[in-house]
Amino acid sequence: MSAAPILVLEDVHASYGLSQVLFGVSLEVAPGECVCLLGRNGVGKTTTMRSIMGLTAASAGRIQWKGRNLRGLAPYQVANAGIGFVPEDRRIFAELTVWENLDVASRRKVNGGWSIERVYDLFPKLKEISNRQGGFLSGGEQQMLTIARTLMGNPELLLLDEPSEGLAPLVVESLRERIGALKRDGLTILLAEQSVAFCLALADRVYILEKGEVRFTGTPADLRADERIVHQYLTV
Repeated sequence: MSAAPILVLEDVHASYGLSQVLFGVSLEVAPGECVCLLGRNGVGKTTTMRSIMGLTAASAGRIQWKGRNLRGLAPYQVANAGIGFVPEDRRIFAELTVWENLDVASRRKVNGGWSIERVYDLFPKLKEISNRQGGFLSGGEQQMLTIARTLMGNPELLLLDEPSEGLAPLVVESLRERIGALKRDGLTILLAEQSVAFCLALADRVYILEKGEVRFTGTPADLRADERIVHQYLTV
C-alpha cells in the first residue's frame, strides 16, 4: 500500500446482543486498492462490513472514512459519504424490473458517474433482461443486478459481501472478470470472501479473520507462500 488509506478501522469491536463477534479488528484500504477479508463462514467478515455501514453499531474502536468518523452515523449517511454496500442476501426489489431496480437507485449525481447505460456496458446480460422482474432472475443475474444497483449510487468505495456465494463456476468466473474491470477502472473495493481462489485473483492485499480477530495481513503472494496459514485458517 503506497498511498495513504482512505478507510481505516482501528480496534473495532461489535456485538449482537450479548454475543460479541468482533474483537479489535483493524484494517486499512487505500485509494484504488482491492482488499479482501478472507475467512471461513461466521468469523466476522459480514459484521465488519455492517459495522462500516452503520448497520451493526461498533461498540468500541475507530471507523474513519477520508478523515471522517463514521461511528454513530446512520447507514444512509454512510452511503451518502460515498460508500456502497452489496450485501450477501442481495435484497433486490422482486416486483420491479431490472431497469426499475437500477433507476430507483440513481441518487448520487457525479459528473462522469454511473448511468444505466454504463452498467449495461459492464453487465450486458442485464440489458438483455431489462424488462424482467427481479423475482424471476437467477442467482447470478440477481448478483449482477445488486452490484449494478449499488454502482448507480456512484460509490467511491464498494463493499462486496460474499459475491461468489452459491453461484455456478462459470457465473463466478464472469463475476470475477466484472469486478476486475471495476478495479482496473480505479474503483476502491473491500471484498469479503470464503473462496481463496476468487479472493487471490482480485486482491492487492489480504486480511484473514478468525473468531473476530485479524490473524494474517499480507499480499496474495505472501499467502500463497505460507501453506500453514491457509491450512490453519481457511481449510474447511
